[in-house]
Amino acid sequence: MLTGRSWGVFLLRRLAGTAVVVALLSIGVFGLLYLAPGSVQQTLLGTRPATPETIAAIQARYHLNDPLPVQYLSWLGGVLRGDLGTSIRTGMPVADMLGQRLPLTLALTGYGTVLAVLVGIPLGVAGALRRGRAADRLVVTAGVVGLSAPPFAVGLLLLVVFAAGLGWFPVYGVGEGFADQVLHLTLPAVALAVGAVGMLVRFSRAALIRELDQDYVVFARARGLGAPAVLGYALRNSLVPILTAAGLIVTGMLAGTVLVEVTFALPGLGSLLVDSVTFKDVPVVQALALLLTLLIAAVNLLVDVGYSAADPRVRLGGRPS
Repeated sequence: MLTGRSWGVFLLRRLAGTAVVVALLSIGVFGLLYLAPGSVQQTLLGTRPATPETIAAIQARYHLNDPLPVQYLSWLGGVLRGDLGTSIRTGMPVADMLGQRLPLTLALTGYGTVLAVLVGIPLGVAGALRRGRAADRLVVTAGVVGLSAPPFAVGLLLLVVFAAGLGWFPVYGVGEGFADQVLHLTLPAVALAVGAVGMLVRFSRAALIRELDQDYVVFARARGLGAPAVLGYALRNSLVPILTAAGLIVTGMLAGTVLVEVTFALPGLGSLLVDSVTFKDVPVVQALALLLTLLIAAVNLLVDVGYSAADPRVRLGGRPS
């Protein structure tokens, strides 16, 4: 039985760990952006002639003459006050830009996760129940192929076949209205889900095979329990590794949306990240790194809580009781 104190200690430990990860990641991103070729002045001026007065004004506007640690601490102080800064490229508040694009990325990630779960877990169960047969070998092969396929390559193939060739789906954009948006996001979600299906197949098949070989399953069958009841017990005890795979899938999809959104011309966080890195838009890249880290930490937290719900023997944090 989880007490309030257990929850409090667990959450404090996770928040402290997340804070350390966010700090280290933000320092790394901040430093790498300034080491990359190019400069903010070049990005803003483009091909226009640059006078010393113009360059000095840009440097003063964005505090580019300050030492790098001072610039980082200035950004961090703004974040702690709830101010993510202003985009160098567009002049818009960074928080507004993220707010406009976050729903699309979350919808795409959620859609891809649902597709992966609906296909991957049943295939893994089918492979485990037909272990060693032709159907099992087919499922394992499909899982290996899915894991080996990069999402952007799958996306290009889907575009060529189902959008440009057959014309069943739109080529790009997000659509208008719920049904049209689902249609527009189907191919990008499938591109994200293919690799996730392969992972779920492997995890669910291996976990179920292990449980079906346990003594309690043999005993349940000997008592005359029907196959559905036995399978239900085995699946319940297989949930911990499946939840692990699901957590890895969601975090992987959050990262995989970068190239998929660019491939399908979707205005989400992924395409914003590519544009911002290209233009050295430091405030936006920093805010995106912060947001993605927090999203991944939230997913991992939910997975840990799911462990305890699925198996009472597992404490919060993944340690056996």
